[in-house]
Amino acid sequence: MAVPFRKVSKTRRNMRRTHFKLQAPGMVSCDNCGEMKIAHRVCKSCGHYKGREIVK
Repeated sequence: MAVPFRKVSKTRRNMRRTHFKLQAPGMVSCDNCGEMKIAHRVCKSCGHYKGREIVK
């Protein structure tokens, strides 16, 4: 089985891990009720999307 020739330094390891982070979803306000919702999703509070009622 292959074994690394040299130890990976802490700096190089951390540079590789810079993208391993959580990101907050894009939040926008609902046009109908004004509540904050995730972009391109139906509003959880009123059920509207793009000016139409999707969920009653």
